[in-house]
Amino acid sequence: MRITNNYNELISNQCAIVLLAAGSSTRMGKPKQLLRYNGETFLSHILNISIEQNAGKVIVVLGSNAELLEKELNGKKVFKVINNRWTEGMASSIQCGLNALDELEPSCDKVIFLACDQPFVSASLLNQLINMHGKTGKQIVASSYANTIGIPALFHKSLFRELKELKGDTGAKRIILNRKELVAEIPFPLGSIDVDTRADYEAMKTTILKTTF
Repeated sequence: MRITNNYNELISNQCAIVLLAAGSSTRMGKPKQLLRYNGETFLSHILNISIEQNAGKVIVVLGSNAELLEKELNGKKVFKVINNRWTEGMASSIQCGLNALDELEPSCDKVIFLACDQPFVSASLLNQLINMHGKTGKQIVASSYANTIGIPALFHKSLFRELKELKGDTGAKRIILNRKELVAEIPFPLGSIDVDTRADYEAMKTTILKTTF
């Protein structure tokens, strides 16, 4: 595994952000990481929010279309890691991101997982996840929306091994749902809007118009 960073200053903090951006966007028909939102791509948007939150190291996991997406990282204070096993599914990207974190900052005791396809994630939401963890001591702090809970979600280091043992296209949500006794929740109604298809993208733009006017 080769980890690269786009900057010289190394941030030291006890919470990291791992952005899972390795998927091939099969249902969209083109890389959804490059769809536009608020004048920037989905990938650039979520990375800027992650950097603004300033929790600690920001690790972006790329896989499919990596060479194309790398351009979105230029000038950003992030670490890049390529998941050569991205075809195996989401679990391989989670493992890749956590292995990179182990190498970069072994003392880090919590991580927030993000995806590119939830355009309404904000720095405020990420702060709420961290603050709720501090107040409750819960090992997981997840976002709640549409009668479920999922990412963006914070995981304590005590669950890193379990996360690394996920297989195939199973994401972190399985652990969230299976370990509800460990979970605190942050309301995130717009988290239900994730973009997998062209119809999802058009619906997202309609939502923006409704929330703006």
